Amino acid sequence: MGSVTPGFELRQTQMHRLSASETVTMLRKGYLTVSDYAERLLSRVSERNDTVNAWAYLDPHLVMEQAKRLDAIPANERGPLHGVAVGIKDVLTTRDMPTRYGSPIFQDDKRTSVDATAVLILRSAGALIFGKTSTTEFAATHRGGSCRNPHNTDHTPGGSSSGSAAAVADFQIPIAIGSQTGGSIARPAAYTGVYGFKPTWGAVATQGMSQFSPTCDTLGFFARTVQDLELLAPVFRLPLQKRQVWAANGDPRVAFLKTAAWEKAEPSLQEVWEDCKTSFGRLGVSYADVELPQEFTNLQLEGWHDDILTFEAQRTFLGMYLTSKDILDPTIVHRLEKKDVSADIILQRYNGCVGLRSEWDEFARNYDIIITPSVTGEAPHGLEYTGDSCFNSMWTLLHAPVISVPGLKGKGGLPLGLSVVGSRYEESKVFRAAQFLADVFAKREVLQPEVGEG
Repeated sequence: MGSVTPGFELRQTQMHRLSASETVTMLRKGYLTVSDYAERLLSRVSERNDTVNAWAYLDPHLVMEQAKRLDAIPANERGPLHGVAVGIKDVLTTRDMPTRYGSPIFQDDKRTSVDATAVLILRSAGALIFGKTSTTEFAATHRGGSCRNPHNTDHTPGGSSSGSAAAVADFQIPIAIGSQTGGSIARPAAYTGVYGFKPTWGAVATQGMSQFSPTCDTLGFFARTVQDLELLAPVFRLPLQKRQVWAANGDPRVAFLKTAAWEKAEPSLQEVWEDCKTSFGRLGVSYADVELPQEFTNLQLEGWHDDILTFEAQRTFLGMYLTSKDILDPTIVHRLEKKDVSADIILQRYNGCVGLRSEWDEFARNYDIIITPSVTGEAPHGLEYTGDSCFNSMWTLLHAPVISVPGLKGKGGLPLGLSVVGSRYEESKVFRAAQFLADVFAKREVLQPEVGEG
């Protein structure tokens, strides 16, 4: 991804390519000031935003005010994310910026008086809250906005965390926060060629985020390195387990899991899937093609997911439907006007999910690395449709931690990623699996495509 190795000199034109971890090191050693860093990122945004449109709100003066305050903090009082620029998906409230949720209902919103809990945590760790990133309306629709894929602006960056993924991929910021209710972290990450991390459900507080489906809504992160994702883990007090040693011979137990959604796999995905397995073979790493237990294969989990989303959305969006139906996104209106999910059905879905989550945890613990598709293929052409979440919704429903790992490209030259998934609260294992898969990708002849330098 073209990161920069910290050193005594750093060309101004390279600052935007720093990872979050590199930025922390440079600032700690005094090779860089937050103000200089912020100026270069703002310059990058100025060069590229008309092309990518990743931002719902960005105030350069506010960015520089924050940077100056951060520079004034004594070295011994600086937080673990001191000076690191972070983008906030515009479904989380921010005390000094408007929150518009990608919706015309809130276009006149000026600002709220409080930060969402996740934003408050980032500020307390010393992060530079750079701006609000573009989102589909209330993160509840596949209908895209004006944000574009930086690798090819004729294609969607995915959604609903469109701007978060695009801004990180385009080197405008190193880290962004996003949310996933279906596939809104994994899918944009795969389409734009960055890491997308959806933690275990509930591991990151969602207070201050607009709700869609409370039992599925999950906050997560985008970054260009696994190290940057790990940098965030202690900040958010993720329940990390101690790293376990792999098999006695040092090789991980690797599983390739297509899932029932494989019937939707496009040729680009099918090709990189087989190429990835070939790469493992060439490196002498054994793997197994596995299938989920019968309990999963007999069920239509996508249908379960949709029932739960409909039942919960008909409550979370009811107020806006009753007062602002005419300007509410048609796909949200359609969901609210669908036939009600009965009490019997929703109880079956909820109770069934509880059992399946335990079954999944037990299954996943048999492997060190479980690889599964992130997307059906390359990013769709056009901006209207943000892509199919069929490979993601199951992991959201199961509350499992997932990281979409970049490093591949499809037949059309656009990025493709594969995901690693684990049992609940085994984020450490998923981090390690993601780095292992990234290392395999790095040894391939097919390299990750680069975005334009503007």
